[in-house]
Amino acid sequence: MKKRFKRLGAMLLAGTMLLGATACGGGSNSSTTGNAAKSEDSASTTETGGTTSSGDIDTSEHVVITYMVTGDKPDGKSAERLDEMMEKLNAILTEKVNAELEIYYIGWTDYLSNYNLTLAQMDGSVDLVGTASDWLDAWPNAKNGAFLELSEDMLKTYAPKTWESVSQDHWDLCKYNGSIYLIPEDNYAQWTNHGFIYRLDWAKEAGLTDGVKSWEDLTTYFKYVKEAYPDVIPWDSDGTQYAQMANGWITSHSNFVAIDGVCSGALWGGTKDDLYTITTPAYTDTDMMVEYAKLMKEWDNIGVWKTDVLNNTASSNRDDYRIGRVAAEQHHTQTWTDLCSVTPSNTIYQDDPDAESGFFYFGEETGNVVALSITHGAMAVSAASKNPERALMVYDLLRNDEECYRLLCYGIEGVSYEINDEGLRTTPEGYNSDTDNINGMTNWWWGRNDDLEIRDATRNWDAIDKLYSEYDSLKIDYPYGQFVPEVDDIQSKIDNINEVYTNYTKQISYGKYQGTAEEIVAEMQSALKQAGIEEVTAALQEQFDALYK
Repeated sequence: MKKRFKRLGAMLLAGTMLLGATACGGGSNSSTTGNAAKSEDSASTTETGGTTSSGDIDTSEHVVITYMVTGDKPDGKSAERLDEMMEKLNAILTEKVNAELEIYYIGWTDYLSNYNLTLAQMDGSVDLVGTASDWLDAWPNAKNGAFLELSEDMLKTYAPKTWESVSQDHWDLCKYNGSIYLIPEDNYAQWTNHGFIYRLDWAKEAGLTDGVKSWEDLTTYFKYVKEAYPDVIPWDSDGTQYAQMANGWITSHSNFVAIDGVCSGALWGGTKDDLYTITTPAYTDTDMMVEYAKLMKEWDNIGVWKTDVLNNTASSNRDDYRIGRVAAEQHHTQTWTDLCSVTPSNTIYQDDPDAESGFFYFGEETGNVVALSITHGAMAVSAASKNPERALMVYDLLRNDEECYRLLCYGIEGVSYEINDEGLRTTPEGYNSDTDNINGMTNWWWGRNDDLEIRDATRNWDAIDKLYSEYDSLKIDYPYGQFVPEVDDIQSKIDNINEVYTNYTKQISYGKYQGTAEEIVAEMQSALKQAGIEEVTAALQEQFDALYK
């Protein structure tokens, strides 16, 4: 979806621009953009340490490219497995671009602070940076000069396969102030939209021959489970899904598109009909919220969850679903792809040959499906990198070369994975997921590529492909990937609003409120107004107008 964006010159400090310009122009003695032009006279060679196959890029000096990733550094046997893989991978990288890869881990403890601190040091210690617009401060770091501006010529020269594979619309979504700073992970099917996983075979028993297709169908399903399977808890919620439930209801009963990252309640957004006019349905659409409050009270009366749901910290609902003790799990599509598949832990399929797991996704009634942002995972180049061009060459191989990709994502064939006669990925005899799972060590979340993925043999691909096809026919791209809200002046109001919304949705989403549905919704909306929701909406709209209109 192509969009027109205004330049945000006023939002970029002059000092930041100077820092970025210095980083772009200076860093490398051995591999600069200028060297690419000078190397046109270089003789082509196929020997390691010479030039690439194009014959016009000087790779005579061996360099180390450091890839910075969030995740805990492996140790023990895991580290040995990683070293074995990296030895093979680096042999290929050395042969093809005379470079090797090192991984720099930012541990999960206080990860965001340490991540940003490492980038801010600008000491050349990292080259490739795994980043994200919604959870790893991609745009603030781009604005602050931590990332290198990637010109089209640079990308075409040093990452040609990646350049060709990414559409112009997607490159546009990776621009700040008119320049590209991110390389998107835009060719990897990943769905994190939420909904209810449920027993499709039981839904059919309840008369829902096509499965659960609406919140009303869910009510029918839960009533049936309660009557037909009295020993089964319909949904043993731990009481923490209140905001996700409310958001799911709104998604299912409107064309609202939430803005990620403003607050945990996802209160603000546009609509599919008018993406750039901010609205807050939980505050403005009283009838819709009253209907929600009434249905949740009905679910509470049915006994969908335990009476102490808001204090039910001991729940193990997902594990209980695997073994048939509960009838539903509320989570995202990726979780369903596991729970609908015949794996050793999903014993419901061993115990009952008729068992099936369906997925009712939020927005199904209205076709309101928004794809995950293509910069939910993205790669950047540090502005302080001493070898930015070679870093791009390495990235291009990791993303597009089958041999490199398989090593980085799956490990050594025969040790960490095998491929069966159907071309599906299996685990070899003696495989230990704690020590042999390379994908869990390299955390390659910034360049996954469906063209090179090897499908997991344990997954129910018939069902998964069917649902993904449905999503693809309905989805819109996430439209707010470049929006970085300036909240310093309104943060206290946002915090108060989020607290108010949390307190009320806890009561409403589990039917644990006093009085009528009309009364509790009116009370919530009054409290939201007092907390400043109208002022925050106006401030965000002003920022939207500057960026999008």
